[in-house]
Amino acid sequence: MKFKLLLILFALIWTSLIVRVYHLSIQSNEHYETLAQNNSIKTEFSSPVRGEILDRNLEPIAINELGFKIALAPHLMRGKDTLLLDQEIAYLLSMIPTLDAKKMLKLYKQQDSYYNHTFIDVAEFIPHETMMPLYSLMNLRETIKISPSPKRLYPYGNSASHLIGYVSKANQKEVDRDPILKLLGHVGKSGIEKYYNHYLQGEAGERKIKVNAHNVEIEEISRSTTKENRTLVLNLDMRLQNYISSMFEGKVGAIIVMDTKGAIYAAGSYPEYDLNAFVEGISTEQWNYLINSLDAPFTNKIVNGLYPPGSTIKTGLGLIYVSSGILNEGSHVNCTGTFRLGNRSFRCWRKTGHGAGVSIERAITQSCDDYFYKGSLSIGIERMAGGLNRMGMGRKTNIDLPNEFIGTVPSRQWKKEKFKQPWYRGETLNTAIGQGDFLATPMQIAQYTALMATGTLPTPHIAYKAGSKIMNPKARDVLTPLEKEKLPIVQRAMRAVCNDAGGTAKAYVTTRFPIAGKTGTAQTTGIAQSVKNRQSEYSMEYLKRSHAWFTTYGPADNPQFIVTVLVEHGGHGGEATGAIVSGIYNKLLELGYIKLTAPKDENLTLGSGQ
Repeated sequence: MKFKLLLILFALIWTSLIVRVYHLSIQSNEHYETLAQNNSIKTEFSSPVRGEILDRNLEPIAINELGFKIALAPHLMRGKDTLLLDQEIAYLLSMIPTLDAKKMLKLYKQQDSYYNHTFIDVAEFIPHETMMPLYSLMNLRETIKISPSPKRLYPYGNSASHLIGYVSKANQKEVDRDPILKLLGHVGKSGIEKYYNHYLQGEAGERKIKVNAHNVEIEEISRSTTKENRTLVLNLDMRLQNYISSMFEGKVGAIIVMDTKGAIYAAGSYPEYDLNAFVEGISTEQWNYLINSLDAPFTNKIVNGLYPPGSTIKTGLGLIYVSSGILNEGSHVNCTGTFRLGNRSFRCWRKTGHGAGVSIERAITQSCDDYFYKGSLSIGIERMAGGLNRMGMGRKTNIDLPNEFIGTVPSRQWKKEKFKQPWYRGETLNTAIGQGDFLATPMQIAQYTALMATGTLPTPHIAYKAGSKIMNPKARDVLTPLEKEKLPIVQRAMRAVCNDAGGTAKAYVTTRFPIAGKTGTAQTTGIAQSVKNRQSEYSMEYLKRSHAWFTTYGPADNPQFIVTVLVEHGGHGGEATGAIVSGIYNKLLELGYIKLTAPKDENLTLGSGQ
């Protein structure tokens, strides 16, 4: 029995040994073969050159400044002995005294290790004119490697900064999402640079080589070239862009100049900031100013600024009213200047009121609040909110910019979901004049104005062409058949705003052809019920003044462009913005973008916008 147990034990031991030998010699062969191959085959990547950004006239907006980077060979340190490394850094400083020795030493120590066999970057950018006289001499040293290293440059500095955006050093999260950034080092952080980053950054080239145990190249196995220099052409005209910036000097807010198909010819969020400051790293002082200034220069107000739309909303809301089947163009109100609901008075902006017989056209032309108060109670908040949502309010415009905000169109359901509270009729009245919880971005107001001009909702777009691909997003058909039928009523009223006696913008428009539009004065501070005589905007503290809106299309009888202007705390819409809007339309005419045609109305003459 003992003999049998010994035989069994002996058999088990030999069986386990045979299995182990089989595993090591047969099954693990593939694993170790792969390790051996990795030890002998090396992959080198070549960085693509980032594509340039041009305006519609092919003027450079974002380009690459030619330069070089310097890398040192690995293993120049022997434990704590840094003699060889110190010698190389001293040599670099003797050639280029402006280099930072401490920074180079820090970068080298961070990357150097026993397992690293690649050169270590110690100077990211040396200008072309600095390096060229030294290149041949420095390149003779085996411990130094000099490679091309273009740096992003924005020739226009701060002009259109919120649209163009900037590139800066990629952080670890960005590298984890896109490994090519470990090679490139920089990535688009905002604006067009971020939205089209994948296209602009290109694709890395790859070269596989066989090396020996001393890391010496034996042969090239394969090679793929980089896909780079992908040019992006924008719809922007930098002549117009610089002009609108000059018109907005000293003001805070936003401007959008867009054709009726959605192409952005110029746009600005003010104040702006210098894009070049971010390429190599912004100073703490500059950063603190950008994030702490009350004027919010780092915020892209075009798509991230949320403001009460004020009376600009009355055009679309008026269209909803007269297409509701409850009200129509024949519906009138008697405006006495005050509308009472319960124990609260809702004022019209004109203290004495607009009198009897106020129709939809007159209500838009003279911006009668009372018409919209009373109409809102007949229509109801759900029909109002639903119609405004269709018209683009409370939704993304889908412009080619990152992180667009959607704003808020208040409704019974919205309030219940957000605050778990009931809806009150007084909130319906506030919504009817674009106040209360109603919030919109300037881009939404511009898109919505294009809808009033043409009957279709365009998709705003900054880019014109990526390579050979033309960007031409289609407009959406969002109006009901009855709304399309009634739209000319609103268009006549918008024309009257800028051209007829009593129009809220008439006194401030000096265009060389008639335009159409709607002013808005969006309150930022509530007025107590006990106040009988309203304080003038300019006697208020700056931050308590209303925001000034003026959103327009032109020419009035042949809409070609949308111009939307918001001046934060600017006071009355037309007064604060009329000169800016007029100047922009006249500039569009001067640049040849607006084509004047004979007016359809025989009683209308060009220049009546004055």
